[in-house]
Parts: sequence; structure tokens; C-alpha cells
Amino acid sequence: MTLSRIFQPNRRVSRLELCAWGGAWLALLIFAWSLARGGVLPTPLEALSAFRLLFEQGLLRHLASSLYTSLLALAWSTALSTAICYGAVLPALRPVASLVGNLRFWGFAGVGIAFTLWFHGGRELKVALLSFGMTGFFVASLQDELAAIPKDRYDYARSLGMSEWRVTWQVVILGTFDKLLDIVRQNAAMGWMLLTMVETLVRSDGGIGVLLANQSKHLQLASIAALQLVIFALGLLQDLGLFCLKRLLCPWSALKVEEASHDHQL
Repeated sequence: MTLSRIFQPNRRVSRLELCAWGGAWLALLIFAWSLARGGVLPTPLEALSAFRLLFEQGLLRHLASSLYTSLLALAWSTALSTAICYGAVLPALRPVASLVGNLRFWGFAGVGIAFTLWFHGGRELKVALLSFGMTGFFVASLQDELAAIPKDRYDYARSLGMSEWRVTWQVVILGTFDKLLDIVRQNAAMGWMLLTMVETLVRSDGGIGVLLANQSKHLQLASIAALQLVIFALGLLQDLGLFCLKRLLCPWSALKVEEASHDHQL
């Protein structure tokens, strides 16, 4: 591995080389963080030492509550979004899918009041708010993927004598299942960003957002940094798990990526 090669555009490098450069950038980031001063950013050692205080405040309990809420909301938003988008193969339901996709522009400020009156509070309210926040983006993304299906796939399926319902199953649902899992990964990451805000609004049952809000109220900068590291690490682990699930259920998706990369290089 040479510097001239690694800084040339569109060059293919091995996974080992990418990991080496990733480790170098991470070390540089930690070094720059350790030199940060000014009373705003705590040092890495201060952030690590703050974990002891967080464990005394029930970090694991709050973390388990947040993870359970996040997974519930992800399951609900996935089920609702796929039902709406796949149901949009019927012309009568296409306006519904378009409407739900446009709900991503709504915030929680006014909608949260209606959800509070419906669910009264507790975990159900948090799951409902999170599901609402993710479903609009999920539907919009899945609609774009379904609209990008080439017309010749439909024609090929029909030439095999398939009925329209069979075409929907083979081309629309099974044919885009790997893309669906990619959208699930994206919305799972977005869910962690929304989760802390939802848990700040609904403090019952605790959660990492409640703990983060308490530390922010008392300006515990080291504890805030430690909690952000925990959220970041847990999000990465969840994303890795969903990526492995995609590779397990859709092994052909890796072949598509490699072929597209090879064709692009040629």
C-alpha cells in the first residue's frame, strides 16, 4: 500500500487497507479530542471516568428500555410501511401511500398532543411517536425503490404466464426485499436520533434520553459525552446486526454490489 495509490480516485483497495486507514483516522480523531480545551469538550479520560457515575444512576436499565422501545417502533413502522407501499399496487390505495409519505414533514410539536390524548403516556406513547416519525420516511424511501423497478421485469414475469398477483409477489415484494432491508437499516439509525427527543417528551419508563436530559440539565459534560458514545456504539452494533441479517436472507445482494462495482471500473 502506497500513499500515491491510496490518494488516487476510483482505485480499488483491499479491506485490510481500508481497516488500517480507518484505524489511523480514529487514532487521529482521539488524539485531536484529547487536545481539545476550552471547557466545552471533556477529554476522553473524563468521559470514560463518567461511566461509573452513570452506572450508579441505572445506565443499563435505561439502555435496555431505550433498546426495547426502539425495536418495537422499528417493527411497527416496518409493518405499516410495507403494508401501505405494497398495497399501493392497487390504484385505489396509491393516494394513501403518497399522503403517508408526505407526513415526514410533520413534527412532534402539534402531533404529540393528539398522540398523548390517544395513548395517555407510557411506552405505548413513545412507540407511537417513534413509529409516526419513521413511517413517513420509510414509505417515501420504499416508494422510490418500487418506482425504480425496471419495466422489463414486469414484462418478463408476465411472459412466463404469471397472474398480476403473482407478478406483485415475485417482482415487487421478493424482488426488492434486499432494498427493503437497506431501508430498515436507515430508519433504525434515524430512530435513534428521534428516540432521545421522544424520551425527553415522555419520561415514563425511563430511557437513555431521560438520562441524557438529566445530565444536560446539570451541565455534566463528561456524562453527556459518555452517553453519546454509548448511543453511537449501540447504534453501530444494531446496524451491523441488520447488515448481517441482510447478508443471511439476501446473499445475492452482495453479488449485485460487486458486479456493479466491477462494471463501473471497466
